Amino acid sequence: MNLHRRLSAFLCVFAAASLANAKPNVLLIVCDDLNTHVSTSGYPHIKTPHLDRLAKAGVIFKRAYCQYPVCGPSRASFLSGLYPEATGVLNNKVDIRETRPGTTSLPQFMKENGYWTGGVGKIFHTARHEPGELGWHEYHRFENDEFPFVTEARKKFEKKNGSVERGKTRRRWKETVQGLFPQTRGQQQPGYGPSGLKDAQHRDGRNARKVVEWLDKKSYGDKPFFITVGIHKPHVPFIAPQNYFDLYPRQKLQFELSPTNDWGDIPRLAMVKRFDGFGFELGKENDALRREYTQAYHACVSFVDAQIGLILDKVKAQKLWDDTIVIFTSDHGYHLGEHFMWGKVTLFEECARVPLVVRVPGVSPAGATSNGLVETIDLFPTLAELCGLDAPAHLQGQSYASLIRKPDAPGRPSAYTVVSRGAQLGRSIRTQRWRYAEWGETKAAELYDLKKDPREYTNLAKSPQHREIVGEMKTRLAKRQNQAKAGRRAARK
Repeated sequence: MNLHRRLSAFLCVFAAASLANAKPNVLLIVCDDLNTHVSTSGYPHIKTPHLDRLAKAGVIFKRAYCQYPVCGPSRASFLSGLYPEATGVLNNKVDIRETRPGTTSLPQFMKENGYWTGGVGKIFHTARHEPGELGWHEYHRFENDEFPFVTEARKKFEKKNGSVERGKTRRRWKETVQGLFPQTRGQQQPGYGPSGLKDAQHRDGRNARKVVEWLDKKSYGDKPFFITVGIHKPHVPFIAPQNYFDLYPRQKLQFELSPTNDWGDIPRLAMVKRFDGFGFELGKENDALRREYTQAYHACVSFVDAQIGLILDKVKAQKLWDDTIVIFTSDHGYHLGEHFMWGKVTLFEECARVPLVVRVPGVSPAGATSNGLVETIDLFPTLAELCGLDAPAHLQGQSYASLIRKPDAPGRPSAYTVVSRGAQLGRSIRTQRWRYAEWGETKAAELYDLKKDPREYTNLAKSPQHREIVGEMKTRLAKRQNQAKAGRRAARK
């Protein structure tokens, strides 16, 4: 046993020395709309075996939070290392290159520092937001194959109306197909269901296989690589091959029901009415529909896990495992009926908290867990430190490399998240025990004791017994708000 321990210690020192002498490779995996319904976040009702094995080799962060629970603003934030109030990106339409010209993105930074950079899938919000050659040596976005049942319906439509490749006919077909199947619904009424396709026919299957191809062909040449995999799922529509749906029989699904009076003490601005589009009513359970959507979401999560497994297997097969940092995370969380909410755009735990697993060869203790607070904007400076690079001075994120080395450390004093409500912002701050939020000019407030009330069912903001805590959290929130805005002011100088 003593010999085994000495050998293990030697190998760790050797691996750390190897990383110190040469830049490590980086594999960054970012999912879209993935909440903490993964086993690595303590959710027991899901099957994610490949994430499990990654976690056994690295560190699970239990308290990681996004800065804005919507795709575009969140990605602009963590890919620049800046708070949303500093990027100026507070919706899905705005481009940081317009609001903060010259801001260096993470892939651009890695490319400028000698890395071969490859990206697949959804990394920045849309293809229009991607940095192109400034950030990537190679970049791809793929599409799904046509679903077999859609192909059959399209051929019948074309017999009667002509080719769907022609202008007006094409528009008519798009409108028609959205109403034919649950799987083909648009964003307004989210689609879901088995696709009838194989893994490799989905765009996330293609994303994974492109990365496998890069590793097989050594597309990175003699450079270290920075590969980012932008996984589209489980973003709506909740579509995956049939076998992943089979993992989750609807009647066996388990979830906690919110109190019917849940919204009695919560400011209305905290609410987003996206539940309407899903077919739900506030304060009312629809068990059958909830099971359909939850099954489909979970099917997507297990489908994602299988694609990640392909990539991890190839990293090991190419003997790159001991030279490659692997980070798995999401842009933000997602409601699946908690607080009767569906989708994103709230400040609750379900929306703001993200899964985060980090494995750094020779550095991260295997199978460790950290309860330290971290923010998604900390990704940029963390990778810079782990790769031995000097991070840009303007970054607002803070490296959590020390937490990777010593996961029992406390992490940040607080985590800060914002979200828009019209022209105003809701702002929220979390400490280890409390979450406090204020909603725009109304100053409507929320306070939750996350130790006693982790589901955030009881708003204590008006409780006389918690007046001192409210005052303290109010001061902390104002300070974080000023810090976030300071990055915006600096950009104007």
